[in-house]
Amino acid sequence: MDAIDALTSRRSAGQFTEPAPDEATLNEILRAAMRAPDHGKLRPWRFIVLRGDARKRFGDVCVEAMKRREPDAPANMLDREREKPLRAPLIVVLAAAIKEGKIPAVEQLLAAGAAAQNVMLAAHAMGYGAAWKTGAPAYDDFVKEALGLARTDQIVGFMYLGTPATVPPPLPAPPEFSTLVREWVG
Repeated sequence: MDAIDALTSRRSAGQFTEPAPDEATLNEILRAAMRAPDHGKLRPWRFIVLRGDARKRFGDVCVEAMKRREPDAPANMLDREREKPLRAPLIVVLAAAIKEGKIPAVEQLLAAGAAAQNVMLAAHAMGYGAAWKTGAPAYDDFVKEALGLARTDQIVGFMYLGTPATVPPPLPAPPEFSTLVREWVG
């Protein structure tokens, strides 16, 4: 698949099944992610891979985090939270390790976001589905600590990867360029 086709045909998968990318394929996907733009060559991205029973343990972490945020959360909400990491056979937690210094934190966060987009595109180009999820766990210090991240790190997203269980719906037609693009002449 060429680059323009990957860019214009990528869609987020709604449901996943096995197989997930194998180790070699995942390494290629992550190598592609690391080619994201990176002002200052800080390489702020961090990748934490969750597969197998680690996804179940992460579901327990998410439940504990929810209980801390919402002590009165009903059992059905806790059960849904526990099941979320099981939606795909592989999750890559993508975080930004922000370094103080001359490069603004927002630029480091954007670099990690570009790495996340590269994960999505590389997975698609290699025949896998991907979905970029966040939600309350992405902003929770308890979750970050459980994953071995610093409080100053930021989770950019939970990248769900696997084989799409269903064909994602067609993308809507893009808006007219005139509504999004204009030339500034000074």
